[in-house]
Amino acid sequence: MFKDDTDCTIAPYFKIHEGKVPAFKALSRQLVEVTRQEPGCRHYAFSFSGQDAHCREGYVNAEALLAHLENVGGLLGQLLQVAELVRLEVHAPADEVEKLRGPMSALEPQFFVLEPGIRHAAMG
Repeated sequence: MFKDDTDCTIAPYFKIHEGKVPAFKALSRQLVEVTRQEPGCRHYAFSFSGQDAHCREGYVNAEALLAHLENVGGLLGQLLQVAELVRLEVHAPADEVEKLRGPMSALEPQFFVLEPGIRHAAMG
């Protein structure tokens, strides 16, 4: 059984400063623990390739995504002391993208508008 897919995902990519991978990984573990308490988060995890890192994250809607950014603001600031944000993608339905444009403008994301799709109902 499928239902409409209205989730919002963001995909930040980081270049970790030389010698700072351990510090970045420690902060990433803290971010996962803080995010674990967010009811609107569908998934949140970091992956690594040498000095490059990616955070795979998804939220039930724009409000949940914005609540997450507020929740992790301090830790994200610390993370950006040991790494550079090199790319930020936001994938969401058009009406959710519009809710995110203003509040996320300082991060300069690239917005991708999600076309109608499906999501397995068992996945929430």
